[in-house]
Amino acid sequence: MFRIFKALIFLIFLSFAGAAGGLWWYAHHPLSLGATSVDLVVPVGSSMRAAARSAAASMPIYPDALVLLARISGRDTRIKAGSYEIENGTTPLELIDKLTRGDVTQQELTIPEGWNFRQFRAALDAHPAIQHATQGLSDVQVFEQVRRAEPGSTAQHPEGLFFPDTYLFAKGSSDLAILRRAYRAMTRRLDAEWQRRAAGTPYATAYDALIMASIVEKETGQATERPLIAGVFANRLRRGMLLQTDPTVIYGLGTGFDGNLRRRDLLQDGPYNTYTRSGLPPTPIALPGLAALQATLNPARTDALYFVARGDGTHEFSASLEAHNRAVNRFQRRGG
Repeated sequence: MFRIFKALIFLIFLSFAGAAGGLWWYAHHPLSLGATSVDLVVPVGSSMRAAARSAAASMPIYPDALVLLARISGRDTRIKAGSYEIENGTTPLELIDKLTRGDVTQQELTIPEGWNFRQFRAALDAHPAIQHATQGLSDVQVFEQVRRAEPGSTAQHPEGLFFPDTYLFAKGSSDLAILRRAYRAMTRRLDAEWQRRAAGTPYATAYDALIMASIVEKETGQATERPLIAGVFANRLRRGMLLQTDPTVIYGLGTGFDGNLRRRDLLQDGPYNTYTRSGLPPTPIALPGLAALQATLNPARTDALYFVARGDGTHEFSASLEAHNRAVNRFQRRGG
């Protein structure tokens, strides 16, 4: 009887040793994926077992063994959601490391300063790694979705309220998630710059300053000129002068603008025509960057009221209409 008991114990030991050896071999054996790499998406809230079953659909793994490995190493509850690129030759143990470190595949989307909201949405729609949750929605409907999770804004139109930047995200991220990040980024930066604004700036609210910053952004690509441009517009607002800035008219024309701004466009009244209406337009006309926000809220001290393009990317600034007309004649009409 004792010999039978010893034999059973020995067999159990051999079984455990064999299982442990097999598990060790499995943990360190490279997976043959049949491709250079495989994408694995782990949704938010997934368990290690759910992730293992999902992985088994595209790679030769045993879900129960993977879960057991994760449990033995104390990492079965540490899985992180995201998009993962699993390379050919990855071992199951390395796969667990990747899933619990959150070593997700990063994608990127760059939104340049000066783009408008329509261009932002088009870039989101065109990105193959983004989950498109806003297609078919109007701009206002998209903005409502964004603000639902980000209360506080009283703006009714999305233009200008998203910060232009390069955004990194996991493959499969929602366009709404990226829009919310951009919205929060602009809110933080605008609030911070508003608190640091120079005394005497002619803006009643931070939103007014955002509108002006979008105009400054569109008027020049020269970093050194932004404070001067902002100073000219601030001077004109203080004096009750028309802003008379082409970018607002172009924005008002929308998709009907063909690249050629005509005199009739400047004469046709509309909410964005700053040649026919005083004060600021009703909304921003673009997504201003940080430099434009800073220039608008800390404009250069200047007596200039006018500026005209020199044709080389810079502008000639003038304090009087007479001097401005001479500059126009020199740089635009190619006079003497």
